[in-house]
Amino acid sequence: MKIAVTGGKGGTGKSTVATSLAVEFARKKKTMLVDADAECPNDYLLISIKLKKYSLVLQPIPKFDFSKCNKCGKCAPICKQNAIVFVKDKFPAFVKDVCIGCKACIVACPNNAISETTKKIGTIYTGKNYNVDLVSSELKLGELASGEVVSEVRKKAEEISQKLKSEIIIIDSAAGIGCPVIASLVGTDYIVAVTEPTPSALHDLKRVLYLAQHFNIKHGIVINKFDLAKNFCLKIESFAKKNKIPIIGRITYKKDFVDSTIKMKPVVEINPEYKGIFQEIIKKMKFCN
Repeated sequence: MKIAVTGGKGGTGKSTVATSLAVEFARKKKTMLVDADAECPNDYLLISIKLKKYSLVLQPIPKFDFSKCNKCGKCAPICKQNAIVFVKDKFPAFVKDVCIGCKACIVACPNNAISETTKKIGTIYTGKNYNVDLVSSELKLGELASGEVVSEVRKKAEEISQKLKSEIIIIDSAAGIGCPVIASLVGTDYIVAVTEPTPSALHDLKRVLYLAQHFNIKHGIVINKFDLAKNFCLKIESFAKKNKIPIIGRITYKKDFVDSTIKMKPVVEINPEYKGIFQEIIKKMKFCN
């Protein structure tokens, strides 16, 4: 069973919810946690895991053979990233860090002067603690293709989960609704949408739930820090009721979450009260019925 934890807005507590759910699931079932926030992975910190390098994420890029190049320049305008710079009567200049590997230049070259090679765009790591198997992705600094890194970590996680015979896979997505988030949500069985009682969080929640509906994935809402603005929670609850979306959890804000981050321990281990809260969230997920 694959569960994605998302929410749109950053800072709502997605990683805290994802790691806590993973630890609770792992008490009874073989559980894997996938950190799909390739630009800012931090799940390993929240559950104190020492990461081990598993594999590299490679992206195709062009390789130029200037012995075949006739300086026609047809490769430059086809590149929408402007990774190829062409000056008349000069060989094209390739800016590797800007390339996203679309291979359009290879197709456009009339002289077969462009072939394919690869560059490193990310790294995949593994680790384990609290009976949770973690697979984490990390985008190389300066690279742009975080969506590709997330897609790759999903593939590797699937391979590893088959070997480990994982029963539950929890995917902690990045913020927003872009390519990395879409890559996190596709193919999952349930989406836990984490929000907080603020206008921006509700706005982004609506956008990410549009994705859930588009992909026809069952979903529920968790309101984090709901006691900080109970009046605004009514707006979230009204939205959920109007759209027939279950609210599967309400989490109070306490200093325990700060202690959890500082001590690098799951909040469910810091305060037993949260064990009951996250167990209740698990029960309310429709796929568990």
